[in-house]
Amino acid sequence: MTFFIFFTILVKKHQVFPDMHVKNMKENIFEMVAERAMLHPGREIFRFRKGSSQEYGSMNWEEMARCCQQVSCALLSLGIGPESNIGIFSENCPQWLIADIGILGIRAVSVPLYATSSAYHLGLVARETNMVLLFAGNREQYEKAVHLQKQLQILKYIIVFDPDVPLVSKTSLHWKQFLSLDQDKAYLTRQARILEESQPDDLVTIIYTSGTTGDSKGVMLTHATFFYTFKIHDQRLVVTKADISLSFLPLSHVFERLWSYYMLYHSALNVFINNPRDVIQQLPRVKPTVMCTVPRFFEKTREGIELEAAKWPLVKRNIFQWSVKTGMHYSEYLSKAQKPPLGLRVKRSLADLLVLKKLRSIFGGNIRFMPCAGAAINPSLLRFFHGAGIFVNYGYGATETSATVSCFQSNRYDFDTCGTIMPGIEVRISESGEILIKGKNIFTGYYNRPEETAKTLVDGWYHSGDIGYINDQGDLVMTDRINELIKTSGGKFVSTQKIELLLTQDPCIDQAVVLGEKRKFVTALIVPSFEVLKKELAALGISWTIPDEILKRKEVIDFFANRIELVQKDFLPYEKVIKFLLIAEPFTIQNGLLTNTLKIKRNILAVQYREQIESMYSAG
Repeated sequence: MTFFIFFTILVKKHQVFPDMHVKNMKENIFEMVAERAMLHPGREIFRFRKGSSQEYGSMNWEEMARCCQQVSCALLSLGIGPESNIGIFSENCPQWLIADIGILGIRAVSVPLYATSSAYHLGLVARETNMVLLFAGNREQYEKAVHLQKQLQILKYIIVFDPDVPLVSKTSLHWKQFLSLDQDKAYLTRQARILEESQPDDLVTIIYTSGTTGDSKGVMLTHATFFYTFKIHDQRLVVTKADISLSFLPLSHVFERLWSYYMLYHSALNVFINNPRDVIQQLPRVKPTVMCTVPRFFEKTREGIELEAAKWPLVKRNIFQWSVKTGMHYSEYLSKAQKPPLGLRVKRSLADLLVLKKLRSIFGGNIRFMPCAGAAINPSLLRFFHGAGIFVNYGYGATETSATVSCFQSNRYDFDTCGTIMPGIEVRISESGEILIKGKNIFTGYYNRPEETAKTLVDGWYHSGDIGYINDQGDLVMTDRINELIKTSGGKFVSTQKIELLLTQDPCIDQAVVLGEKRKFVTALIVPSFEVLKKELAALGISWTIPDEILKRKEVIDFFANRIELVQKDFLPYEKVIKFLLIAEPFTIQNGLLTNTLKIKRNILAVQYREQIESMYSAG
C-alpha cells in the first residue's frame, strides 16, 4: 500500500496521462519508472534466466518499481545519501537495473563495472570515485570486492545478488537481506524529500571508458543527457510497448545501458541473459523484435552460417548463394528509398521462401531492427544481413556522446557509412580530419580529470579522437582512430582499421592486428578462423595437428601469404603487409587482449608479443 501511496503522489504531481509519452514529466529516471509503474502495474517488464536452467522467470512493473524503492530506502538506512558513488559489478540481470535505478532514487551516482573487470581495474575505479558500497553479482566478483574492501576503508558495504554465495564479511549482505533493511518504511518520507529536490542536471552515472591505449576515464552523464537521447531517438526509431529486447551486451557499457533505459521509457519488455555466449541459442527462445549488437556478433554469426553452408551439396549451396545475392540486390533498392522492379520482387519472394526466411529464424524470426555500434564494421556484413531481411541499424557514437551520434534512417542508408547524423546534434570535421561533436547529448566531463576534460571538451565541442568526413548525402563516415593511425619510418600514414577490416574479410582470418609505427614496413598478427582453415587445408591434402604446430608449417604460412597478397592487391606499396605472424590463441577478454567492448588492447598486445614482433623486423 505504501508503494502505491508514494507513487500516486508522484503521478498527481506531474499530471501523468494514460498515454506512454508523459507530458511535463520531470527528467528523472527514477520518477519515469515510478510513473510507468502506475500506468500498468501488472504488465511484464523484465524476463530473465533462472540460474543455469533454460527456464525464464518474469517480473512486472509493480514488482520492479517496488524493488527500486526498497533499494533507495535500504541505502538511506545504511547512512548512504545523495551524491554518494555506488558500484555495480555484475553480469546482466534484473537486479543490475533495479540497483541502478534505486541508487538514482536518492540522487546518488551509479558506477558500473564490467563483469569481467580485473581486481586492478576494480581498485582503480573504487579508489578514484571513493566508492562507499558495491553490488556484486557472483562469487568471483564478491571475492574481488572483499579483497578490495580490506584495502579500502571507504568501501563500507558489499551487496551480493547471488543468494548461493557464502558471505565472509559482517558488512556483506545478500540481495534479499538488503531489500528488507527498511521493512518499517522509516526512510520512505526522507527518500521522497530527496527526490523532490532532484534536478535534470543531477549526475546519473560515471561510466569508465574501455581504455584501449591506457587507463580508462570516468565519463559523467546526467538525467537531462539521457532524456535528450530518448527524444532524438524517437525521431529516428520506432519502439513501442509491444517490443521485446534481448539484453546480452554488458549493461556496464553506455550502449546497452541507455538502450535498457529507452526500453523502460517505452515500456518494452527486456529479456536478460547473464552469459553472452548463449545468445545464439537463446534467440529462438526469446524471439526478440529489437536488440543491441556489435560488429563482432555479426562476424561470428555469418562465419557460422557459411561453415554450415559449406557442408551442403553443390545444388543446395548454389541455391543459398543465389538467394543471398538476390536479397542483397533487393536491399540496395531499399537503401536508396526506391521500389525494386517487379521481376526482382518476384525473385526475392522465392529467395525468401527458399533461404532468407530460414536465416532470419536464427534471430528468432521476429526482428524488426538491430542497432549496431561500438567498432568499425565491414560493409559486406551489412549487405549480407540486410539481404537476408535483417535491418542492422549501424551507427557511430561514444560513451562521451551518450552513445548514438549517427545511425541509418529506416528508409535511406548507405552501407559504406555510419548513417545520418541524429537530429539536434552538430558534427563538424576539424582541419586535421577529426570528428567534433556538439549537443545536449555530450558528457559533462571526466570524473576528477579536469586536464583530460579540458583537452577533450573545447567550447562545448567533444573532440572524438576519430578521423572521418561527412559525404555529399550528409552521412558520417568514420575512417580511423587517431591513436590507431600509424606513421611508418618513411613518413607515410597507414590506416590500421582499413587494412584490418579487409584482412578479416577473408574467411580464413578471424582476427588481425596491423603494426608498423615508426617502422620500415607494415606487419600483422593474424589469428586464423580454425574451423574454416581445417576445411581449406584438408582440400589441399594438408593433415591437421594442434594449432601451435600447424601454424609453423611452411605450406600453411605460404597459404596465408597468398591469401593476404590477394586481399591487398590494390593497396599502395607502403600499406601492404610485408610480414605476418600466425597466432594460435585468439584475442579475448579473458586473456586481457580485448576490452569488454571487444576492442583490441594494442598496448598490451604489443608488450605480450614484443619478441615475435621484433623478430619480424630484425629478420630484414
